[in-house]
Amino acid sequence: MNKILYAFVIIATLTSCAESYSIQGSSSVSSLDGSKLYLKTIKDQELKNMDSCDVVHGKFRFAGLLDTVKLANLYMDDEPLMMPVVVEKGEIEIRIDNTSRTVSGSPLNEKLYEFIHRHDQIGNEMNELSHRQSQMLLEGIDEETINRQLSVEAARLTQQEDSLVTNFIVENFDNILGPGVFMMMTGGYQYPVLTPQIEDIMSKATKKFKEDPYVKQYYQTAQEIQARQNGLVDDNVKYENTDSVGNAR
Repeated sequence: MNKILYAFVIIATLTSCAESYSIQGSSSVSSLDGSKLYLKTIKDQELKNMDSCDVVHGKFRFAGLLDTVKLANLYMDDEPLMMPVVVEKGEIEIRIDNTSRTVSGSPLNEKLYEFIHRHDQIGNEMNELSHRQSQMLLEGIDEETINRQLSVEAARLTQQEDSLVTNFIVENFDNILGPGVFMMMTGGYQYPVLTPQIEDIMSKATKKFKEDPYVKQYYQTAQEIQARQNGLVDDNVKYENTDSVGNAR
C-alpha cells in the first residue's frame, strides 16, 4: 500500500513540474474544415507528431503538458502550412485566413510573428521590383537605366533582409527562436554552406546556440564541405549532408 501511495506521489510531482499549453485556433479557409491538423517537431533529427486535432466548423484546439518550450510547425495531414508555432505556457491563438496567418498570445510567438511580418514586408517589396520594371518599360525608359536603378533597390532590400535575420538570431541565441530561424534561413540550401552571413552569426554565437543539435551539425558539416572544396581534407573523408530539418541524407 505504501508503495502505491509513493508511486502516486512521484507521478503527481512529475506532473506538477510540467507546464500546460493551450492553443485555440480559428480558420476561414474552407479547405481546412473537417481536416486533421498536426503539430510536428524535430526530435532526434526526425520530424515527429507532437499533437493533433480536428477542424470543426473552422475551430480547432491543441492542449497538453509540456516539459520544455518547443518550436513546432503546423501541418494538414502531411502538408506543411508554413506556420511555425512556439509551444509554450500560455493561451496561444492561431488565426488562418486566405490572406494572413498569425500566432499570438505568448511572448515568443508575438516576437516570432513580428519578425515574420517584417520579413514578409521586405519580400513583398522585392517582388514589387518586377512590377516596377514592367511599368518602366511601358513608359519607354531605357532598359539599362531601369536595371541600374532597380539593382540598387534590390541590393538595399537584400541588405535589409540580411540585417533583419542576423539581428533576430543574435538577439535570440539563448531561446528556441534563434536556432529555429537559423534552420529556416539555411533550410533552402542544397547542402550546408558557409556564407558571410552565417560566419558573422557564428562569430557572435553563444555556447548554448552553438550546442543546438541542428546548428552544431549544420556548422560542422559546412566546415567539412568547405575544407574539402579548398583541398584541405582527403577525398576519402566522409561527411553527412543534412536537409532543411537536420536529417542526414
